[in-house]
Amino acid sequence: MNRKINAKPASPDEDLEERVATQRDSPTHELQQVRVSKILEIIKSGGPCNVCDLARELNLSKSHLQHLFKRQTGLCLGHLLTEQKLRRAAHLLQSSKMSIKQIACAVGYEHTSSFTRAFERRFTEPPRVYRQYLQSLDLQSLEVLTQSLEMLTKSFFG
Repeated sequence: MNRKINAKPASPDEDLEERVATQRDSPTHELQQVRVSKILEIIKSGGPCNVCDLARELNLSKSHLQHLFKRQTGLCLGHLLTEQKLRRAAHLLQSSKMSIKQIACAVGYEHTSSFTRAFERRFTEPPRVYRQYLQSLDLQSLEVLTQSLEMLTKSFFG
């Protein structure tokens, strides 16, 4: 079974700080930059968050927050939040024994079915298949390592 998992992000966020920093200098723009920087800090902290929580934290309406973020970064805040949730879920699928339902809840999805649909759209495989694929890669790596050790042992000890 040779499947490729789409691990490339749907929306680039590696250069968000740079995008924010290169905006025009004025008191209004400085305030907007501070707000967007705070949004990015909250998102990077890894806890589940959504547009409503961020808007409340920054004392802005949801609509104003989304427009501000889009204007400053060129990215849709909702898409970025979804991307972060799904990346975290992919990491948990690989590194934990949590059930898919537990992972869905941990990253902020109320319903496992919504999580599964979003995950499949992003990674082209449902979470269960993604986890199985990663586990098969781990087993293949272990087999290669075992074979290498056997060859080394034979070469040293004949």
